[in-house]
Amino acid sequence: MNPRRHFLQSSTAVIALPVLESLGFRRFASAAPAATPPKRLIFLGFGWGITEPTWYPDIKKPGADYELPLGLKPLARHKADFSVVQGLWNKYSNEGHWGSTMWLTGANRYAQPGQSFHNSISADQVAAAQIGQQTRFASLQFNSSESGDMSGHGPGLSMAWDVSGKPIGGQNGPVAAFHRLFAKDTTPIEQQKAILAQKRSVLDAVIDNAKSLQRGLAKQDNSKLDEYFQSIRDIEVRLAKDEQWMGVPQPKAPISEPKPDVDGREEIKLIYDIMIAAMQTDSTRVMTFRQPVATLLTAMDIKVHPHDMSHYHGVLGEKLDASQRRDIAQSELLAGFLDKLKATKEPNGSTLFDNIALAYGSNIRTGHELSNCPTIITGRGAGLKLGQNIVAPKDTPLCNVWLTMLHGIGVNAERHGDSTGVLKEIVA
Repeated sequence: MNPRRHFLQSSTAVIALPVLESLGFRRFASAAPAATPPKRLIFLGFGWGITEPTWYPDIKKPGADYELPLGLKPLARHKADFSVVQGLWNKYSNEGHWGSTMWLTGANRYAQPGQSFHNSISADQVAAAQIGQQTRFASLQFNSSESGDMSGHGPGLSMAWDVSGKPIGGQNGPVAAFHRLFAKDTTPIEQQKAILAQKRSVLDAVIDNAKSLQRGLAKQDNSKLDEYFQSIRDIEVRLAKDEQWMGVPQPKAPISEPKPDVDGREEIKLIYDIMIAAMQTDSTRVMTFRQPVATLLTAMDIKVHPHDMSHYHGVLGEKLDASQRRDIAQSELLAGFLDKLKATKEPNGSTLFDNIALAYGSNIRTGHELSNCPTIITGRGAGLKLGQNIVAPKDTPLCNVWLTMLHGIGVNAERHGDSTGVLKEIVA
């Protein structure tokens, strides 16, 4: 038996493949509900920051007895079940126009000598490598359906990055997300097996050729080839996943297929519903959602461009009004999502909210300001301290929060990004 079917190893990571029948494990088309529901990890991100004076609670009033600011008022009914964490940043972030590129990685884009861009693995993918083996999808990435110029302070290339620091594509909009989860594969099983065998044959040939090429290369060229091998390993993981779930019918959708061409507000609500459906069917336990902002503003009949909105400081007026209205709309949508997480029951009688760790926020505060990243944490699945206005110690890396959440859901990680340790202030 080829040992690379068990573990894929590089100089930076060891990736365990999903359990396969060929390795002596039994595959279940429909397993009995677990006595203890699985832990899930969710990251909800948005571009162009928030309205500084009306989104953050008073930094001088930490603890539970703080007053909700205007931008968070719609979350009042959930006040005891989320915490605002202030004072966080990615210390290597130095460019306001890079969107959410390093939000979940905390990477230094100049870490590789001679290269102008470098990224590392995102927190969601660290979790996916360990808790994504038992589900059809190790993780799911939901993007907005916005098109056109996404520069400025927008979402950036992706929120999810693999172990090689390469962006992971996602589903653009609710229709694509729904089809990814619930569309039936009508290809005959024998044809599926033939396609998979062909892919493996091509991959094996590529590996053999690459290994032959590797001999005699200079050190710098070998380094580049290592990146290529990592990409091959990523393909192997995906093929193993396809093999594991071949012939297992996709679950019946607990929601109706969404209609196309919805506005920004409705799009966010639909993606939230699809995320809940993904958890109900245990299709995945790790998700990211890069939320639309421009189309949300359009749905609210706001004519200000989101980039201009984030630079409200000098002019105030309609830009400030747009920013504040955007905050309220986003908080209303988040409150609705929390309502549904709390209302959706697990097989053992608990709720989805009891078994998730969820982070909501942005890599940017406002304008070009990258410190004090707006951050909300919620969910009872990771032992987080909720109902608090938490002020982190000076110069606390945002990745300390991600590391704490990873540990809280049982993911073994020594560190993440630029983390310096878990953030004890958010541990219950």
